[in-house]
Amino acid sequence: MAEIIDGKAIAAAVRQDAAAEVRALVEKGIQPGLAVVIVGDDPASRIYVNNKKKACQEIGVYSEEYALPATTTQEELLQLIENLNKKKDINGILVQSPLPQGLDEKAVVENIDPQKDVDAFHAVNVGKIMIGDFQFLPCTPAGVIELLDRSGVSIEGKRCVVVGRSNIVGKPMAMLLLHRNGTVTICHSRTQNLAEVCREADILVAAVGRPKFITKDMVKPGAAVIDVGMDRDENGKLCGDVDFDAVKEIAGYITPVPGGVGPMTIAMLMKNVVCAAKIQNGLPV
Repeated sequence: MAEIIDGKAIAAAVRQDAAAEVRALVEKGIQPGLAVVIVGDDPASRIYVNNKKKACQEIGVYSEEYALPATTTQEELLQLIENLNKKKDINGILVQSPLPQGLDEKAVVENIDPQKDVDAFHAVNVGKIMIGDFQFLPCTPAGVIELLDRSGVSIEGKRCVVVGRSNIVGKPMAMLLLHRNGTVTICHSRTQNLAEVCREADILVAAVGRPKFITKDMVKPGAAVIDVGMDRDENGKLCGDVDFDAVKEIAGYITPVPGGVGPMTIAMLMKNVVCAAKIQNGLPV
């Protein structure tokens, strides 16, 4: 039976560490600040934004919300980004996705100052992650590494399989595991013998967005299984990309959904905001 990795408890510890860093910065006269931009009225986006504001409040980060109507033009949005880039009291800028149809998400990300890009989506930050000389990491992959570290799962020399190749999770996840000396395979919709490849993994990260896609027969006994998915099953119940009840019988470690990777994403965002405040004030990170 697998050891359940408690993402809520680990995320709370990360937020606690970030709060201590915020207090130390405030004592130096530096107040870390985050601007969150939400366009339109997507209900899921509203929940995420509220959770981010709540986390800021909890650790002592100053936050500003810019709620724009769905009719906002590309020019108006880029103008706001430009204004936030210049704001001295804002260290991090986060534009909640998805954006309404007609807005160019890529152009928006590329207009954020890379030092304020606390999502680490800007091409400059993506390039730095590629060469291993990064200041920020994308929040979800960074959260996965933190979960493994704090659960005592060693990455070095292990066979690591990432299922999913998105720019937000799959690709950076593979790079972070590689930087930690894992031997990494990325699987996707064209991968042949997928189950066979997954069964070789000592560390299996599922990020495909398909409910209960990873089944028991795809998992090596004793493997660490990290479920990045956030899906709904046939009964509308929240679940992940892993068939949790079946896989926990064979895995060595497993993250639940909810309560696994999810809480880590916002905790790592807070860590990135603190990091941004340090960089912009010439302090060591």
